Amino acid sequence: MRVNADRSSVRAWMFCRSLPYVLGVWLSLLLVGTAKAESWFEHFTEQGSSQTVHLIGRDARQQLIVSERQATGEIADRTRELSWAFDKPNIADIDSTGWLRPLSVGETVLRAKLSDGSEVSVPVVVSSLDDQRPINFTNQVIPIFTKYGCNGGGCHGKAVGQNGFRLSLLGFEPRDDYERIVNEGRGRRLFPAAPDRSLLLTKATNLVPHGGGQRLQVDSDEFRLLCRWISQGMPLGSEQDAKIAKIQVYPSDRAILRSQSQQLMVLATFTDGSVMDVTRSAQFESNDTDLAEVTMQGLVTTHQVTGDAAVMVRYQGQVTVFNVSVPLPRTGETIWPESKSYVDPPVFAKLQKLGLSPAAVCDDASFLRRVTLDIAGRLPTLTEIDAFRADTSATKRAVVIERLLDSEEYADFFATKWNSILRNRRKGAGYQYGTFAFHHWIRQCFAENRPFDQFVRDIVAGSGSIDTHPPVAWYREVSDINQRVEDASQLFLGQRIQCARCHHHPYEKWSQQDYAQMSAFFSLVTQKNGSTGDEPAFYSRVGTAASPHPKTGASLTPVALSAERSDIAPTEDPRERLVDWMVDPSNPFFAKTLVNRYWKHFFGVGIVEPEDDLRVTNPPSNPQLLDELAKQFIESGYDLKQLVRSICNSSVYQFSADGSEEMLNDRKSFVRHYPKRLSAEVLLDAIDDLVETRTVFAGLPSATRAISLPDTSFESYFLTVFGRPDSSTACECERTQEANLAQSLHLLNSKQLTEKLSVPTGRAALMAEAKDRPTANRVQEIYLRAFSREPREEELATSVAYLDGKGGSKEAYEDFLWVLINSKEFMFNH
Repeated sequence: MRVNADRSSVRAWMFCRSLPYVLGVWLSLLLVGTAKAESWFEHFTEQGSSQTVHLIGRDARQQLIVSERQATGEIADRTRELSWAFDKPNIADIDSTGWLRPLSVGETVLRAKLSDGSEVSVPVVVSSLDDQRPINFTNQVIPIFTKYGCNGGGCHGKAVGQNGFRLSLLGFEPRDDYERIVNEGRGRRLFPAAPDRSLLLTKATNLVPHGGGQRLQVDSDEFRLLCRWISQGMPLGSEQDAKIAKIQVYPSDRAILRSQSQQLMVLATFTDGSVMDVTRSAQFESNDTDLAEVTMQGLVTTHQVTGDAAVMVRYQGQVTVFNVSVPLPRTGETIWPESKSYVDPPVFAKLQKLGLSPAAVCDDASFLRRVTLDIAGRLPTLTEIDAFRADTSATKRAVVIERLLDSEEYADFFATKWNSILRNRRKGAGYQYGTFAFHHWIRQCFAENRPFDQFVRDIVAGSGSIDTHPPVAWYREVSDINQRVEDASQLFLGQRIQCARCHHHPYEKWSQQDYAQMSAFFSLVTQKNGSTGDEPAFYSRVGTAASPHPKTGASLTPVALSAERSDIAPTEDPRERLVDWMVDPSNPFFAKTLVNRYWKHFFGVGIVEPEDDLRVTNPPSNPQLLDELAKQFIESGYDLKQLVRSICNSSVYQFSADGSEEMLNDRKSFVRHYPKRLSAEVLLDAIDDLVETRTVFAGLPSATRAISLPDTSFESYFLTVFGRPDSSTACECERTQEANLAQSLHLLNSKQLTEKLSVPTGRAALMAEAKDRPTANRVQEIYLRAFSREPREEELATSVAYLDGKGGSKEAYEDFLWVLINSKEFMFNH
């Protein structure tokens, strides 16, 4: 077959599959200029070569996709812009979306014509329409309930069902669903003598009043399949029937211009090797609807935002992802900054792919303030500012990073971070020793730069009393086996497996069996009386580690997530085996979870969001960056300081927070630095440093900084209103850095801030008393303390005029400090 074309470049794909034993065909046609080109065919299966689409059986369906490669290199979906025609009518039918289905036995040729007259064609053979093969309940009926939301958590899939009818969540328990549909209520839901009059169908089509509204159309394929299943006597299917093994989406990724669309095709592969097109039975969900939306039929449409999104595709417990990027039109040549770390190349490559030009590298003042807040959790001092400004060496920024990593505040700041998500908090007077001891141990780990794998081992596999091994205090806080397996998985593996405690995870592959097998690692942990007050001790007793399956009650031995089963002797501590698996370089979760958590700390946005939810259906915004960070972290021996050093020395970390409109709209590509509000403790310390005072916490020395608090139980309305976490969960989402009205009111007119500003020995009093210094000089000092920069000309003139107009009084300086504290520049790290 030869085709003429007058476009510079056209490429068409027709992806075909049918249920469940049909040969699939991939037709690709490449045309260049006005030259003629041969077409060629390639299978997605291993069933041999064919240039024909076979539709075998009345349930055979095919999603066809025709795409065009444009002169710029982008591929555009043209499926809905074609004119379709068959050489012989009434053999098969295709709609405007490219959905092909059989009508009668026979052969024909399907021709798809592009707007410029170019044409691609493929033979179609329809057979076996009278095949009476029984419908499989699990493979063909359950997906209909899932697709249309019948077994969702808001409908009949919730724990107690809906209006007396209960289904398992998302169809993960098909045998239970079969029993409830077919036999429950004396079989009143089905009527084999007149299938279309069955209550199941009259409710779904809203012919009988239905609280969920109309879910099916009477003339739909799904309605007809359910009717035929009922007429066949509602077969369940046998254990020998093929089961789903995996699903794939085509294409798997694509760059799509703004306001353009791309049709997806989903193929399900079964254990017998057969392949079925399940595009119209699969569920689709975009993780960023501002960038791209997806219909129930799998049509992805982009909006006016540049960036990346992922479309989750789910079918019968299997999940996969279609990645879409929306680039800017290419204009001119981009000047790239110097690559200073392994961090830079993956980010630069991503920006180039999206057509985004990076922000300029920030100035020295912004860098010093930014990196000091991010590493040490405080503002730079005047001494540090002066030394940095005086240093003219090319390595001055790297020197600052090293100094901060060696500081006491680094250990304090990161101990606060981990103290919170490890749930270290007092629950009574008797628990104070253990809380303080655990916090001190965490701080020491960061001060000594203990490798992260050892840090995790000391916690997860810890044994003994708190006075001899403080990290066992973690077991005191996560007091039951469910909390232990869930916290360990979320903290150190980025796997939120809480859902799998009660049912199969809806967005992941984890089942109740996976959950129970992870629980078995903690099944031998026992608590004894400790040697210090009311503090307990924890050990792993001798025995066989096992945990019951929550549904069947079967005893399951320890198996890590996606790992191979291995025998554990009764004398071994199974937790040591768990940590061995965790910290193994081949573990797909451990290193990525940590580097993603730290990336979010420094950039305000994780490569995966949320930072502790690494799953297939929540892909990273930059997979190459995440892989490289994890690889380097492993090769460094899990060195946390080296990770921080590599991030902060990179050009990406040192980008300016300013930029063009496209940069300001971006939140995933790291085209600029994203400003983030100071955390509660850091903001309180920053205010204290600026106004020259110190917040007093009950029971602690008066010089104690907020970032040095041993736990989150110390009373402080300021810390509470600005989002200090309660430390009741392992999720960093407890700490909120979003602005709200209560925060604004507190900074504007609270008694606490007024008292800080007016303290007799505070900054306002000191500045008012320094009459021998020019007002401009005093203004410059305050600006340096607040923003690490000199005031601009207009800022200096306005400030001097106001202060001199008030006679340089203490009250005037209080007002001046109050204005700076309430500015966004002060409250945000930029």
